[in-house]
Formats: sequence, C-alpha cells, structure tokens
Amino acid sequence: MKAAGDRIRVRRLHENLTQERLAQNSGLDRSTIQRMEAGQEMKLSHLLRVAHQLRVHVTDLLH
Repeated sequence: MKAAGDRIRVRRLHENLTQERLAQNSGLDRSTIQRMEAGQEMKLSHLLRVAHQLRVHVTDLLH
C-alpha cells in the first residue's frame, strides 16, 4: 500500500495539486488523502475518486 500511496503523491504533485485541492475535488477529507499517501488507507471507493481527479486509471495507482 505504501507504493500506491507514493504513486498518488507523485501524480498529485505532477498535476500541481495540493492535498487540500485533491481532497476538495474528489469529495474527500484532506486527512483521507494524507492517509492514502502514507499507505495507511486504501478504500476502493476513495481510490476511484482520487484516480479520476488525477486523470489515471485506478490500476495505474495500484501497480
């Protein structure tokens, strides 16, 4: 899960988004984005929302 969190962070930075902006755009809390990037939380529903906002397929975040 840590690797997936790293991919989320790298892609977020590539898109020039803060955790707060990604959270707002995806309808999640910033703390959820923080936990995802730390590899502590990976609910599929959250991954789908984040992947959509980052313009990637969810499998790109997982592999």
